[in-house]
This record gives sequence, C-alpha cells and structure tokens, in this order.
Amino acid sequence: MAARKTTRRKASAKPCPDCTAGQTSETFKVGGRKKHESPDRQEALCLTCLGSGQISETP
Repeated sequence: MAARKTTRRKASAKPCPDCTAGQTSETFKVGGRKKHESPDRQEALCLTCLGSGQISETP
C-alpha cells in the first residue's frame, strides 16, 4: 500500500489596502494656463500592487 501524501495549502495573499481590484480612481486637471480639477475621475493602476489587487508577501 502506498503512503498517503498530503498537500499543503498555499498561504492566501493579502488584499491590497490602497485599492479595490487593482485600480484606483484619481482626479485630473484640465484647462489651458489656469488648470482646474475636473469633477470626473479616471481609473489608474494601483502602484502598490501593480494591478493585481493582492500584496505579495516578501520578507
């Protein structure tokens, strides 16, 4: 009879505290010389997790 092999579960990655699903929304400035903030927002990749949505655990 063969020995029973058990497998370990991978440690689950922690979710990124700075974003949801790897994207953040930012305001942006519009206009010619007198820049003003637009009421709209644009999506950008999160620089903390680089768009993955999870923080990698590196010691």
